[in-house]
Amino acid sequence: MINPNLLKEEVRSFIRQHERDDPRTIALLSNKVSGINSSELAAQIAGRQKAKNKIQTYYALDTIIYPPSLNLEQSSSETTARFKAAILKELGITKDKTIADLSGGFGIDTFFFSKVFKRVIHVEPNDGLQEIAQHNHKALGTDNILYVNKTAEAFLVAPEESFDVAYVDPSRRIENRKVFALTDCEPNIPSLQNKIFEHSKFLILKAAPLLDISAGIKGLPFVKKVIVISVDNECKELLFICEHVFVEEPIINAVNIQRKEYASFSFKQSQEQDIKLTYAEPAAYLYEPNASILKSGGFKSIAQSFGVAKLAVSTHLYTADVLVADFPGRIFKIDHITKPEPKLVHSLIHDKKANVITRNYPLSAEGLKKKLKLNDGGNHYVLAFSSSRQKYVTLCTRIQ
Repeated sequence: MINPNLLKEEVRSFIRQHERDDPRTIALLSNKVSGINSSELAAQIAGRQKAKNKIQTYYALDTIIYPPSLNLEQSSSETTARFKAAILKELGITKDKTIADLSGGFGIDTFFFSKVFKRVIHVEPNDGLQEIAQHNHKALGTDNILYVNKTAEAFLVAPEESFDVAYVDPSRRIENRKVFALTDCEPNIPSLQNKIFEHSKFLILKAAPLLDISAGIKGLPFVKKVIVISVDNECKELLFICEHVFVEEPIINAVNIQRKEYASFSFKQSQEQDIKLTYAEPAAYLYEPNASILKSGGFKSIAQSFGVAKLAVSTHLYTADVLVADFPGRIFKIDHITKPEPKLVHSLIHDKKANVITRNYPLSAEGLKKKLKLNDGGNHYVLAFSSSRQKYVTLCTRIQ
């Protein structure tokens, strides 16, 4: 149960005053604050510190209670939770509908789903964690969530309410080890999928970015769309949208969210396989697709769609003589092509500072930086890569 003393003003004030302190230092204090011991205080301070950048809406309210660190780490960020709610609304599957969150947990996804669905069912077997989620949802003014203290498996036997959409973010940490295959996660969705579709037309599954997309499509029925979600060019999660009896080829959608906007690129795997590319040597500009596109595997589709040439089969950099300003990724202008020799590079980079990037090159970025005797930083970029013919070291200016 939630310790009611956590909500006392003296305790909340202490947490606010010490939210920048090291929780490990707080945990060593001997004095209690309104009956709350130092380890509980440290846990709440650590949670608030993580929430500041991860769940801003929760951070803004100081009556929020935080769960153990593992539960907070495994929860969605506000950015991805908002995006998922918005994308499901765009797909037209939220209006007057009920969604069952079969892995409710700390309740971040549940909360943001409650903004676009008529009703949300929070299914969670850990009663302490569900109590925290329910407290926070109430504090945030939400009143359209039903809480069911059961496993997903038990809930699906006889659901307390009917639902139109099932959402699940299976636990990928089993007995203190990380797993990635869908059949190894809890709940095991491939084993439950038939039961889910007895009650729901849609299944939305969140998976780790390390999961192979083709394996996910093969392991799940009726996959209509796969969304690869990155935030600030860091791949965060995969979202499989399954619609009962859908039998066509799914769309792969690569999304990179930046500052509340997002770049989106879509293709189908069959189209990707059919594209025939010719490879080119570096021209005036270099293009590196964002993390979602790289994860999605749309290497040939992106070249065809944006009129850029790939450098080599295993080099996921592209080139063109013209600036393609709307390319979804980083763009560099080649200033010099040089040799991997310190004297030559230092004659071009006088402060010996550069951002070193290697792609399909014999040395790692760190190894090349040491060889060239460069320090991190500055405005210069050194991009080293292999084309289909030879290896290059280039000095570049980043355009975007």
